[in-house]
Amino acid sequence: MFGVCLYAACRINEACTLAVNDVFGSNGVRGVLVIRSVNTKGKRDTREIRVHPKLKQYLEEYNPNRRKEFLFPGRHGLGHIHKVSADKILRDTCVRLGIEGVSTHSFRRTALTRMSDAGIPLRHIQEISGHRTLAALERYLGVTEKQKQNAISALDF
Repeated sequence: MFGVCLYAACRINEACTLAVNDVFGSNGVRGVLVIRSVNTKGKRDTREIRVHPKLKQYLEEYNPNRRKEFLFPGRHGLGHIHKVSADKILRDTCVRLGIEGVSTHSFRRTALTRMSDAGIPLRHIQEISGHRTLAALERYLGVTEKQKQNAISALDF
């Protein structure tokens, strides 16, 4: 589940509510992961995110019961796992491992920051992340006015 959050840059609720059919087809893991609009924060747009090879490997190893509706079923197989339960699993694991400062949102922030640091155009990152505006994405990534000014001044030919 946390691999989905990292490699698809999705929110924990988006990962928790994934249907098996949003990830798996008749030939195994699909080439794109479908985040349905009803499960997004703004409930506006369905997103399709290309499946990273590492995520594909994780999903193949996970090999969920394809007769179930949800990729990550809830307790006793009813519905999907709740984001509060996912958060508790992560926190308990971090305590056992002595890791601090991690949350379910850390995976999304890490993915989007790495994309930005790799020079991926913000419009592409916006499509993947589902942010409605570039301004919202810039605030999320912590893009400062100074960085914007430096970008413009770098155009001195």
